[in-house]
Amino acid sequence: MKVEITVPATSANMGAGFDSLGLALGMRNRVVMEPWDGADIASLDGTRVPENENNLIYKTAKYLYDLCGKPLSGLRIRQENPIPMARGLGSSSACIVAGLMGANFLMGSPLTRGDLIDMAASMEGHPDNSTPAILGGQVTAAIENGRVYYCRQELRDDLRFAAVIPDFELKTSAARAALPGEVSRKDGVFNLSRAALMAMSLASGQYENLRVAAQDRLHQPYRLELIPGGRGVMDCALESGAYCAYISGAGSTIMAVVDAGNEGFARRLRCWLDGQGLGGWRLELLAPDNRGAELLPAE
Repeated sequence: MKVEITVPATSANMGAGFDSLGLALGMRNRVVMEPWDGADIASLDGTRVPENENNLIYKTAKYLYDLCGKPLSGLRIRQENPIPMARGLGSSSACIVAGLMGANFLMGSPLTRGDLIDMAASMEGHPDNSTPAILGGQVTAAIENGRVYYCRQELRDDLRFAAVIPDFELKTSAARAALPGEVSRKDGVFNLSRAALMAMSLASGQYENLRVAAQDRLHQPYRLELIPGGRGVMDCALESGAYCAYISGAGSTIMAVVDAGNEGFARRLRCWLDGQGLGGWRLELLAPDNRGAELLPAE
């Protein structure tokens, strides 16, 4: 038996929604998995991945087998990885979700989708990447006693998400280490109001609110210092007509939310990047993804 899983990229935090807001994007990792004798793992697109039992997809799948009390002799895994690693686009969540969904299928689906949502968030430590990776759309989520409570909404096709992807990684551990240990009540209220405004503005189509909704005092002021050129990208995106710009996940990607009809946006931003000596930075104009992770038997 063989199974194929595709998982979308995700963009978390979305400004003020630290560890609670996330959405799925039209960029997908693809994984083909089947039972095997030992670990036989390879990347099909040249991306360097661990080719042993330290591979995150393999480790996640084995964890689920062990949890369900099922023996596992090994897995053959073939993966394609368009989602760049350590760039704030949910690459680790995509691997975790692929491992969980693939292993669950190969064992005869003993776990529900809700079980997988809870487990993925527990493994990630927060639900803002893993939950939209499974469900698609935009998700507002919280964890309570190991369970993910969430609201999901479809994203409209009148938006595009411009991912400006630097040519350097930013590990989540380093990005979290840059954050202060405490925040003031004033800053807490500031973020609560804007996180709620972000979710409701996307749901209602009141995109004129997004620039204010993406403001943040909990993480972006500190993480921008770890992304040379990041502040300039945000300013250029806003000057070029973006509704808002924010650090995607822990970074290093800067995300701009743009009207789908803004045909000159990508050209202007690309010209600015090249003019600033940032020609190695990628610019991906992505549609929203409302499908979420998909699983099908493979030939």
